[in-house]
Amino acid sequence: MSIQDPIGLPTNETMPLAEKGFMNGYLEALSLVERLHRLLLDVIKDEFERVGVLEINAVQALLLFNIGDNEVTAGELKSRGYYQGSNVSYNLKKLVEMGYMHHQRCEIDRRSVRVRLTESGRNIRDIVAKLFLGHADGLVTRGVLDHSGIDDITAALRRVERYWTDQIRYIY
Repeated sequence: MSIQDPIGLPTNETMPLAEKGFMNGYLEALSLVERLHRLLLDVIKDEFERVGVLEINAVQALLLFNIGDNEVTAGELKSRGYYQGSNVSYNLKKLVEMGYMHHQRCEIDRRSVRVRLTESGRNIRDIVAKLFLGHADGLVTRGVLDHSGIDDITAALRRVERYWTDQIRYIY
């Protein structure tokens, strides 16, 4: 039996080599996911600066892209896992004020507001879609990833997502 820290976890020194290697890989993967998300926001920001759209930030542009042609509530965006509560509410409010989204109270539940993109919002969505299309093309043509590589990454990330979701459900 290995020596454990005060809360019962094996220390890095006493963790078996195979577990230590997996743990290091897991922590590196977590760090990479965080860095990739921040980098994605930077890439979107740079694209919007390049095309001269300065009043909208990368998070708002990504929100417009994810909404697409749908009519949704903030709660639906949260339940789909795209955004957290106050963040999505704040950004939806700003996007309505700037004319990128229409909002309308739901007929059934007056507390709920449904939102959809305006023409300006669809233009922003299209800029992001073209950016992503260029990325997809570049990844393939430069040999960074092929169809099977992106499928493998997506499948692995879905398994982690499912595992984490199960962990949250297990708590409650």
